[in-house]
Amino acid sequence: MGVFSELEKRGLIAQMTHPEEIKRLLENEKVTFYIGFDPTADSLHVGHFLQMIVMAHMQRAGHVPIALMGGGTAMVGDPSGRNDMRSMMTEETINRNVECFKKQFERFLDFSDGKAIMVNNADWLLNLKYIPFLREVGIHFSVNRMLAAECFKTRLEKGLTFLEFNYMLMQSYDFLMLNEKHNCILQLGGDDQWSNIIGGIELIRRAKGNDVYGMTFTLLTTSEGKKMGKTQSGAVWLDAEKTTPYDFYQYWRNVDDADVIRCLKMLTFLPLDEIARYEALEGSELNEAKKVLAYEVTKLVHGENTANEVSRAAQAIFGKGQSSENMPTTVIEEKRIKEGMNILDIMLEAGLIPSKGEGRRLIQQGGVSINNNKVNDFNLIVTESDFENGEMIIKKGKKVYHKITF
Repeated sequence: MGVFSELEKRGLIAQMTHPEEIKRLLENEKVTFYIGFDPTADSLHVGHFLQMIVMAHMQRAGHVPIALMGGGTAMVGDPSGRNDMRSMMTEETINRNVECFKKQFERFLDFSDGKAIMVNNADWLLNLKYIPFLREVGIHFSVNRMLAAECFKTRLEKGLTFLEFNYMLMQSYDFLMLNEKHNCILQLGGDDQWSNIIGGIELIRRAKGNDVYGMTFTLLTTSEGKKMGKTQSGAVWLDAEKTTPYDFYQYWRNVDDADVIRCLKMLTFLPLDEIARYEALEGSELNEAKKVLAYEVTKLVHGENTANEVSRAAQAIFGKGQSSENMPTTVIEEKRIKEGMNILDIMLEAGLIPSKGEGRRLIQQGGVSINNNKVNDFNLIVTESDFENGEMIIKKGKKVYHKITF
């Protein structure tokens, strides 16, 4: 099966500028393509992971991926899908985030012998001269068409800054530069990037007369249309320091029944005929498919050894005997425990709740236990007496366990 058919059958393709040409190119030629990643944090998250899976599929088929680090575009901030302006980051923060991205990328793609390329658009964007840029690039963009673009619609209601308005021009210029430097002819991205991708294609056509193409892939959402990769404590990160491998595993282990097969197709390299066998499962049998999903995604992100460890830890916790050996853990200063701490403060510090209000609601609904004893009072003060062998186990809901030590 060719890579185009593979992506299509896995439900990854959303829109294409030239469907027949793109299919022919991907099935019969060696194509250099790119995806851009703005370093807005010091780690990639599961939304980026979907894009990296697509890049890996393409590389395995013989195509050459360019991972574009947005050191320049991050200075402006992408307004796509935003209700407000992104926080301004310093150049130092952006550069540090770029270095973090690079290290993570090297685990997913093979950059040896020109099999993949990594570039930073700061190399050309930060040295641009304003008037020449307007004359060379701005002349090809219609303000009327830009204002009608989907990526600006939500921002227009609350006010779109001129800074953000430049983002489309900068991303389009990236495509132009990569076309000139690396003969890149295809830009990929999430479906929310469609307008920006069209901008780059039009710029290259008008400025150089070259034929280039764009393809977007499906955003990682639940069956209800909500974005995946968010928890009560924040984003699901690929960095083990920000989201522990155990929590990462548990996120996928607990996906909704309606989403597990779609996630197996989009986020793993398991053969489609094997996934089809899981698709026939129903009810509680789907738990086996969820275990496979959690294991496979954790293995890709954190390695096989770690995936085996957290899988065993989860089995020990949720099986007949409860083990806290590999349970997510928060260490609290002994002095604070001896003085006594409110249960809500502990849960907040452990990232189990986003706010005390949410914690009160959980406790009122009977959703919190300490060492298998239900918590009935959100004013409960935890002391040393609540610890057994130096640890206390908080259970939230039916499936979330967290160890507290001091």
